[in-house]
Amino acid sequence: MKRAILSPFIGLLAALSLWTGWPQVVSAAPANAKPNFLIILADDMGFSDAGCYGGEIHTPNLDRLAANGLRFTQFYNTARCWPTRSSLLTGYYAQQIGMDPRRGRLPAWTRVLPHYLKPLGYRCYQSGKWHLTGAPKPVADGGFDHSYRFEDWDRYFSPAKHFEDDHPAAPVKPDSGYYATTAFADHALGYLRDHATNHAAKPFFLYLAFIAPHFPLHAPPEDIARYRDRYREGWDVIRAQRWERIRQMRLLDCALPPLDPGFTPRYFKPEVLEQLGPGETEHPVVWETLTAEQQAFQATKMAVHAAMVDRMDRGIGRVLDQLRIMGALDNTFICFLSDNGADATLLVRGEGHDPGAPAGSWRSFQCLGPGWASACNTPFRWHKIWVHEGGIATPLIVHWPNGIKARGELRHDPGHVVDFVPTLLDLAGARITNVWNGIEAPPLPGKSLVPAFRKDGTVKREFIFFHHEGNRALRVGNWKVVSARENDNRWELYNLGKDRSELHDLAARQPERASRMESRWKELERTFRRQYSEATTESSP
Repeated sequence: MKRAILSPFIGLLAALSLWTGWPQVVSAAPANAKPNFLIILADDMGFSDAGCYGGEIHTPNLDRLAANGLRFTQFYNTARCWPTRSSLLTGYYAQQIGMDPRRGRLPAWTRVLPHYLKPLGYRCYQSGKWHLTGAPKPVADGGFDHSYRFEDWDRYFSPAKHFEDDHPAAPVKPDSGYYATTAFADHALGYLRDHATNHAAKPFFLYLAFIAPHFPLHAPPEDIARYRDRYREGWDVIRAQRWERIRQMRLLDCALPPLDPGFTPRYFKPEVLEQLGPGETEHPVVWETLTAEQQAFQATKMAVHAAMVDRMDRGIGRVLDQLRIMGALDNTFICFLSDNGADATLLVRGEGHDPGAPAGSWRSFQCLGPGWASACNTPFRWHKIWVHEGGIATPLIVHWPNGIKARGELRHDPGHVVDFVPTLLDLAGARITNVWNGIEAPPLPGKSLVPAFRKDGTVKREFIFFHHEGNRALRVGNWKVVSARENDNRWELYNLGKDRSELHDLAARQPERASRMESRWKELERTFRRQYSEATTESSP
């Protein structure tokens, strides 16, 4: 393990204030000892989609990272795209910074990761989905040196809203050969090559945020062909196969919940079935109850989803190859995760849906839907938007040969995306003041994950908090209270140490524990909202 992690800070602690507005930062290690950072974020990818988490999708690059690093089994996002990105990049729960629900710009005391890292000598790059609406420009507002920002999330083949270093890029025609996943990897490669040529003496931070496999289900036809027949056996069989592999890998030991045939996706409107045709279904019913037409339609949708994940993995492989060429792979701290669970949504937007268009093409607009989302989130219940485990549990792969001795091991420490800022600062050997723009900021709520890199079960925390669109949860140790609008806002209580799939509600048996945790959630909610409200008041003229 690096001396910066295992030993006391090295040398004199010198205050660095490189230019007006940067926080005062103290370096704890010489510049040539600092690791590079690469955070790779998928969008709407299920817990068990990757091969190393039990999936059947071909993900050799993710699997190799896992085999030579760590897999976390209890890591969490926020259940939705922009709150996860806000928390990951700032280190705060989205409620603390007015990002869930979205209130406007970030509080004046909020920093984004480059604001912490650049005074330590880092060059910072961003490629892909930004979605940090409170800081709309990655370079001007987020402190990145270079950025390729993509905002046309419904147009994998033909973006009209994408930006180079905050400046609009030219619209792309659908038949140009452009594909967003490939473009994100291309820009990341360009930044790395430029870094190797012009800034090799400096460490770097690369934030590579894919939109795959978020709807619409769009993929090149040659990628879809690889999975054309794979999913004809249906989501019941795929769920069971994934669950068995998860247990064999000892990732989890919990029951597989039955499908919920009465579940209807949030935002669902009956007219979408008319738009998508008779092959679509709004409920995750038993596969054998579907018509032959529905089975064929649904199997093809999952083939496109798998193709999207497959293409993303290959893009990741190209980035890893570039790191090898640069001689930087061993000292690059790499994390891979998803911004929320797989999505059960069924809708049509963007450029609409042509029922006669080939599945996965730019004229089509299809969503994964509740049946396959249930399979992708195996073995958890519910989906993106909800804060039951299916909506918030993410794979987390950590790879850093120079700093992590373990190879292929599991870590069961619970963690959350708010942990990224304290973890990266810990690895960079930095101490920071608590003041930004002359305003004192609340303490960072996350924990450094560095102790877990050495030994399982070493990250101690008081709680993990969740709230999105009325869905509420709090985890304290192995206990979790959770509430959903669809369940009449009733608080449920689970012992995740014995029941990670949330099948046995213990609220009626342990009402005092449930009430105590509910009260703690409400207290935290008030505190977080007050922090944002006070920040807004202080910044007002």
